[in-house]
Amino acid sequence: MRTCAAIVLLALGAVCAANAPPPPTPLPQGARGDAAAAEAAPQGRIVFSSNRSGAWRLWMVGADGAAARQLLHTDEEASDVDPAVSPDGKRILFTSTRGGKIGVWVVAADGAKPERLTDGDQAEWSPDGKRIVLRRDGRIVTRHLAGGAEKTITPADWTTCSGPAWSPDSKTIAFARLQGSANALYAVPAEGGQARLVYDKKGACEPHWSPDSQILVYETETHLATIRPDGTKNRLVTYFGGVQRLARFSPDGKHLVFCQAASPEGPWELYVVPAAGGTPRRLTEEGSDMYPDWK
Repeated sequence: MRTCAAIVLLALGAVCAANAPPPPTPLPQGARGDAAAAEAAPQGRIVFSSNRSGAWRLWMVGADGAAARQLLHTDEEASDVDPAVSPDGKRILFTSTRGGKIGVWVVAADGAKPERLTDGDQAEWSPDGKRIVLRRDGRIVTRHLAGGAEKTITPADWTTCSGPAWSPDSKTIAFARLQGSANALYAVPAEGGQARLVYDKKGACEPHWSPDSQILVYETETHLATIRPDGTKNRLVTYFGGVQRLARFSPDGKHLVFCQAASPEGPWELYVVPAAGGTPRRLTEEGSDMYPDWK
């Protein structure tokens, strides 16, 4: 049984090379003067969590894999994970154990002024940046940032929900629910209402939306797949060796960033793959790198 927990990184140890993922290809580098490669290279920045400096901290890297830098520093023995960049790119939500208790935090995009918002984890932004959606006690909750008004949008007796994601058109929140021994994908109106099943096979969880709100990318026990919110056009994106997790679309919807390891124990590296499928390209290779978000 696998649950989609917020902090799945407490036991990420070294693994052997058996069953390793396929050799990555280098990202195209526009700096080489190759115009075609420059056009093909994914654009933007990717925020992620890494233990390359010791404790789990937020980092940022270009979508071409260049200029990785640490965003957050603290002397606390705490973990900062699961970043989500605001729609305007100015703030980052993240889950942290700072202060000895798991909570949702926010920080400026340059790493300044981290602030605890509320109890819970796995927070995501609403498209207008005025609300967030998060998990608390296994339920999915929306919260207004101005004033703190909250609403639980999943049934009161559903206490095994995880991974909420707000659609870019503002209408729907997708999430996973552990039912029995496996996860399933659901969708619920953002203002509350009847939750409907999207897909309940292969341990599906960690849904995230395409920029046009037409596709969800999700993870199975080992791979990544996409599906329409109505449950149709379900297809694998990754099918090679290793384990792929925590995928997000690029801002233009043409690529996916995800983390990959030889086994569920890690260590994890970030990769980019065309959203339609293809050869993965490695972005990182130090320590374990997880929880990417692309803006």
